[in-house]
Amino acid sequence: MQPLAETTAKRTTPWKVVVLVVVVVSLILIWAPRESTRSGGFTPAAKRTVLQEIALNDLSGNPWTLAEHRGQVVLLNFWATWCQPCREETPGLVRLANSYGPKGLSVLGVAMDDSGADAVRRFVSEYRIGYPVALPKANFLLAQNVDALPTTVLIDKQGRIAKTYVGGVSESEFRADIDMLLGESPSGD
Repeated sequence: MQPLAETTAKRTTPWKVVVLVVVVVSLILIWAPRESTRSGGFTPAAKRTVLQEIALNDLSGNPWTLAEHRGQVVLLNFWATWCQPCREETPGLVRLANSYGPKGLSVLGVAMDDSGADAVRRFVSEYRIGYPVALPKANFLLAQNVDALPTTVLIDKQGRIAKTYVGGVSESEFRADIDMLLGESPSGD
């Protein structure tokens, strides 16, 4: 006859394995979609869809429309002042706007804060954001489709969605993707 402790250990071992497998599979399922939105996930030019017209006012009240940026690559970044990954991503976005602006990149930050324009202005000042930042109104449909922050939409020169990122993205990853879009022909083919 086997000691009780040894018998119990043999019975619980399969449960430990099952729990471990469930945890590992869950982690894979949670992280896999996030990774698939990163570099390499470009929609082929022929299959890209045109983004609806975007018309917002920046923090100074100046209008910003997607139509005015046709012919440029547009990086549309949804973020919030309280979002830690957004805070980590912002300095890279500032550098991208500064270095790629003259080459044909337009960046628009869309603040998803409920705390109001003053909090957003403080953030813009603290991070020295030189690109336009807007606070959308409740009826801004594109913002209603944002499920996580930061979310960034990369738009080609014809106003079509080339790639969407969910979660923080490195500056080098954005650079590679922006270079690819800037290198596309004006017709997008």
